[in-house]
Amino acid sequence: MELTELLAFAVKNGASDIHLTAGLPPMIRIDGDIKRVKVDALDEAFVREMVTDVMTEEQKAEFEEHWECDFAFEIPNLSRFRVNAYNQKRGVGAAFRTVPTKILTLEDLGAPQVLRTMADNVRGLVVVTGPTGSGKSTTMAGMINYVNETQHGHILTIEDPVEFVHESKNCLINHREVGLHTHGFAKALKSALREDPDIILVGEMRDEETISLAL
Repeated sequence: MELTELLAFAVKNGASDIHLTAGLPPMIRIDGDIKRVKVDALDEAFVREMVTDVMTEEQKAEFEEHWECDFAFEIPNLSRFRVNAYNQKRGVGAAFRTVPTKILTLEDLGAPQVLRTMADNVRGLVVVTGPTGSGKSTTMAGMINYVNETQHGHILTIEDPVEFVHESKNCLINHREVGLHTHGFAKALKSALREDPDIILVGEMRDEETISLAL
């Protein structure tokens, strides 16, 4: 089974995550539960080939040097995927998270009015938290989409990797990806202050410096 075929199967069956790991069949998460795909176990060389085939040369170099790598890619007319490739006892592994190419609006999400109120604020800090798979990225994308449709400003996103890709509607939107367009969250935040932003979306707060700069 080729990677594109496997990912298409997973999306068709409503999977949120797809796991490839050497020595085991592919596994997908549906409604919170991990389920095995009924195919043969994957050997290490095949998993490595599938994962590195969708990496850029820079990502391949990072993976070889650091033994793990975060990146995203898109299969047209199917979905976008956020990927973490890593090494484990049996060899290479990778976790693919499906990211819909269609950005859901706050109305689609059934979001409370308070999210629109927060998005309308001219100043302030909004922190979106929750466990893995709880909808943090989808919620932030919905809020950014709302601002993009109702305001006129500059929205700057700093992510690792870029998940939802927004088209500039009423707003100018620039996406910056750590490792491709900047060396780190903190460095990008420092530069952001000179880029005339109205809204800055930071994908993750990983260290004290980034948190301090955000505050």
